[in-house]
Amino acid sequence: MVRIRFAPSPTGFLHIGGSRTALFNWLFAKNQNGKFILRIEDTDQKRSRQEYLQEILDSLKWLGMDWDEVYYQSKRFPLYKESAQKLLEQSQAYIDKGAIIYKVKPRQVEINDFVHGKIQFDSSLIKDQVLIKSDGTPTYNFACVVDDADMEISHVIRGDDHISNTPKQIILYEALGLPLPAFAHIPLILNKEGGRLSKRTGATAVSDYRKQGFLPEAVVNYLLLLGWSPGTNQEIVSKEEAIKKFSLANINKTAASFDIDKFKWINSQYIRQADSERLADLLIPILLKKKYIQPDFDRAWLVHAVKLFQGRINTLLDFMDWADFLFVKKIVLSSEAKEIILKKDLSKEFSLLEERFNNLASFDTKTVEEAFRGLVNELDIKAGELIHPLRAALTGKTIGPGIFDVVTLLGKEKVLSRIGRLIKTMKKQ
Repeated sequence: MVRIRFAPSPTGFLHIGGSRTALFNWLFAKNQNGKFILRIEDTDQKRSRQEYLQEILDSLKWLGMDWDEVYYQSKRFPLYKESAQKLLEQSQAYIDKGAIIYKVKPRQVEINDFVHGKIQFDSSLIKDQVLIKSDGTPTYNFACVVDDADMEISHVIRGDDHISNTPKQIILYEALGLPLPAFAHIPLILNKEGGRLSKRTGATAVSDYRKQGFLPEAVVNYLLLLGWSPGTNQEIVSKEEAIKKFSLANINKTAASFDIDKFKWINSQYIRQADSERLADLLIPILLKKKYIQPDFDRAWLVHAVKLFQGRINTLLDFMDWADFLFVKKIVLSSEAKEIILKKDLSKEFSLLEERFNNLASFDTKTVEEAFRGLVNELDIKAGELIHPLRAALTGKTIGPGIFDVVTLLGKEKVLSRIGRLIKTMKKQ
């Protein structure tokens, strides 16, 4: 059976590179009807922290990567010591200053990598390998070998940065008489300039992207495209489709390029297709925190607002930028909005519109539009003459959803108040 593992260290949060590795392992396990194993490599007791572990687990769950088994290396020290003792008894290792060290013999080490093909190493360039440190903790390479064998890991799928560890591990597998897993090393993720990722260029924790308003299915979709291709130009790939199509043969041999603009575009496609009720649920905590809404808010009204804007936003936080005018008492006019308002004195026309809106018994979209268009026809002017300054006065912006939907969402009280301010501004010209 295919048994795959993802082995994060709880010495930091789960970032894009680690989550991509986890995804490729998870997809391969699902594709092969195998097992996905989570191994927490927490041997570094000084740097390992519970908050990092919790963030890693929460992020994997949020991305929908369920695991079949979970292990903690900190609970497996006796197993590592037992394996090191065997090598001591076989005279393949020695003790120096309290540490158990494996003596590396010169030879050629060969890796048949699923992604890179045949890779050869000269072990004479590898120094003797510490197995157990003087403080009793195992080294990374040794614990990795012992665990992969004990957990019957069939395939090791990890980043290119581990290629240098692989010959050291192969030597230890063979020294212990253990079967080798298959290896697949995934090319690194670089920024658009070809450099290593930094916080500025995408090396951000998955939990941060969650806070920024990325949907989990969009994150999974984008991670999938960072180093793997479905064999077509298709860019929107569901998790279910990815499971069916995923193979190690389709992993790219060159480094992937992280592009935040493309990431946001993919997220926007999922937002457009998402259920408005679900998006509203995701937005509620953000809106409450900003005090844009109170606990007794009108949910139906919020869902209506979400429907209007979800076709225009790339992330959920963009909703705050587009729809802030719905929640604040006093809006801030953009420079373009000010220019439109000051372009022409239409105070008389807007006074009439103010009166028409004030006299409406019902303030639904159909009634509002009929009142507006009726006045425009009577004044014999183009609708745009009033629509553009009205939008600017109501929203502080020059673009947005249909103006009559905006008017209805704002409600009569806010609309009349803002039209009143518009009239005063125009009269002052």
